[in-house]
Amino acid sequence: MRTHILGYIQLNLQLQPPLTLSNTSPEITLSARNLSRRFGSLQVIHDVTLELKRGEVLGLLGHNGAGKSTTLQMLTGCLLPDSGEIEICSINLRRHPTLAKAHLGYLPETPPLYRELCVDDYLTFAARLRGVKSSDVPGALTHTLQRCGLDSVRKKIISTLSKGYQQRVGIAQAIIHNPAVIVLDEPTVGLDPTQIRDIRTLIRELGNAHSVILSTHLLTEVESVCDRVEIMQHGRLIYGDSSVRMQHYGQISGFIISLRHPPALNELEAIHGVTRVEQLSTEQFRVFHTPDDNSGSLLLSMAAQHGWQLEQLTPLHATLEDVFVKITGDETAKTGAPK
Repeated sequence: MRTHILGYIQLNLQLQPPLTLSNTSPEITLSARNLSRRFGSLQVIHDVTLELKRGEVLGLLGHNGAGKSTTLQMLTGCLLPDSGEIEICSINLRRHPTLAKAHLGYLPETPPLYRELCVDDYLTFAARLRGVKSSDVPGALTHTLQRCGLDSVRKKIISTLSKGYQQRVGIAQAIIHNPAVIVLDEPTVGLDPTQIRDIRTLIRELGNAHSVILSTHLLTEVESVCDRVEIMQHGRLIYGDSSVRMQHYGQISGFIISLRHPPALNELEAIHGVTRVEQLSTEQFRVFHTPDDNSGSLLLSMAAQHGWQLEQLTPLHATLEDVFVKITGDETAKTGAPK
């Protein structure tokens, strides 16, 4: 992996001076069209098309093995697609790889760290490989250390740092040349809850000045970090929308009710618009109704009329896990199992 990423960043050695990309990049900073990739006889990526806008955090969501890492490797030029085109800030990645990669910062799933170096020395080395002029390296280093919260450990050997701080160093090497596009592959995998929170805060801050695409299989990551979501399954993009609208996909119409003196189950099921009732306990029920019917108001009226003594009425909300399962399940039902 270390050789893999060094091959990527060494292409920038002759690029001088470094570009100030965040203010000059076009509205669409990354565009991929009809990407496909095979490994031997197995096609793992099928006709993937996506765009990334300036100032946007895009989450590439999917189960392990869905093709996320392979897609990110193609987007960063570490792996050539068999077909399709990629443009970074309107520069064709295949035809002008050095220029295109100057606008990219990449953190693979395993951070490409020289663990025997201290943080300062490693990031100085990374800056020079990225094409930052010698005179500009101190300023780039200071700014990056501050952004990534690494000031307190800048003189420490990387191997002595916690995994959370090592992940911060990995992000720092990806942004030290101020790229327009930052690509992060599973940036919080293996971290503890506090470290995850800190890294997510950092990613959200990066999204204010850069375009960020990150892969994840963690639904909470999408909810807390991403503006937009693309869901990948079996090497195909099957769904794309804002993270807010994703949460309303297949929205559930219903509520949880608690009744101190509940009626028989069939009385609740007979209420106009109610489609199903599940009894959760002697006094609590999950009531589903058709989307167009306001069965809650009718139930409130009936509870008062019949002395059921309503204590709770809470609308049902689908979790992101529910939504993800429904989206991937709907796609499987449409297309069948992959061949």
